[in-house]
Amino acid sequence: RYQNQIQGASSMSSSNSFKPRSDRPLVVITDYDFGNVSVETEILEAAGAEVVALQAKREEDLFKVAPNCAAMMNQYAKIGNETIQRMEKCEVIARYGVGVDIVDVGSATDHGILVTNVQNYCTEEVADHAIALWITLARKLPDYDRATHAGIWKWQSGQPVYRLRGRTMGIVSLGKIGQAIVTRAQAFGVNVIAYDPFLPANVAAKLGVELVSKADLLARSDYILMQAPMTPDTHHFLSDAEFAAMKPGAILVNTGRGPTVDNAALFRALSEGHLAAAGLDDPEEEPAKRANWTPDDNPLFTLPNVLVTPHAAYYSEESILAARVTAATQVAKVLTGQNPDYPVNAAGLATFNS
Repeated sequence: RYQNQIQGASSMSSSNSFKPRSDRPLVVITDYDFGNVSVETEILEAAGAEVVALQAKREEDLFKVAPNCAAMMNQYAKIGNETIQRMEKCEVIARYGVGVDIVDVGSATDHGILVTNVQNYCTEEVADHAIALWITLARKLPDYDRATHAGIWKWQSGQPVYRLRGRTMGIVSLGKIGQAIVTRAQAFGVNVIAYDPFLPANVAAKLGVELVSKADLLARSDYILMQAPMTPDTHHFLSDAEFAAMKPGAILVNTGRGPTVDNAALFRALSEGHLAAAGLDDPEEEPAKRANWTPDDNPLFTLPNVLVTPHAAYYSEESILAARVTAATQVAKVLTGQNPDYPVNAAGLATFNS
């Protein structure tokens, strides 16, 4: 089945005609966790590139290859200023995913290097995952599962469970994924409010969502679903003060970036019983970006009312293939003189080049 998907990837990329370069530009894939790089290699070799795949867990692991690469593609590895300063031939840095906070975009722009990302590939998956975490916690499924496996056959094992319809869900960040969460949540009869200072009011109105302040969202929500990107302003967007301002018994779900939630503060709020439960797609320390990780590093893993998934919200067989094809296609386009579909710093480069 996967071979069929790879063949499908080939047909997806074949719609782009690449005139192969004769100088064999080097494309470095910094890291990957999907088994192999055959999908990327097929696309990039069609553009005349040579592909080298690493498993870099530290930025220093990229220093040796940086001077000779024409492109870098990264999944979790950081491509910072120290790496970019060593680049002598690089034309493009391509991120496998939407967020580019692990790429020093400013430094890349200063060095005339285009940065690309992958968009619109996992909206449905992340929205489904957020709803799955919410329903699982709200209906106390882990409690019931543990009880029945222990031979306890009582509906009281999950008590109290509250009706969803009529309660309030607050969504932080109402981009494409947040909006997809809205349509799913509304089917359960919850009232949806949202905090997003960048969203036009008319967009929220069409969705049937009330835009509110951060303070209002915290005070009114029975469920808070975080979908915030990682920026300096969103680091620890939820911490002790915010948890104290939430309704007693509120449930938190974070399918956005891990560091937007202060995990030590969340542990306190859950341990003290102020919050009922939490579902996280990634803890604050983002284990995939660490060379060595153990759950002992984070006390949230000791709590029975915390569900953690391994940054899997974006994943389906279809979405991960789309991410790989799209990321590689951005590189192939740039290396063969075409405009990429998803440039991140094109405006900055235009200024730089002028």
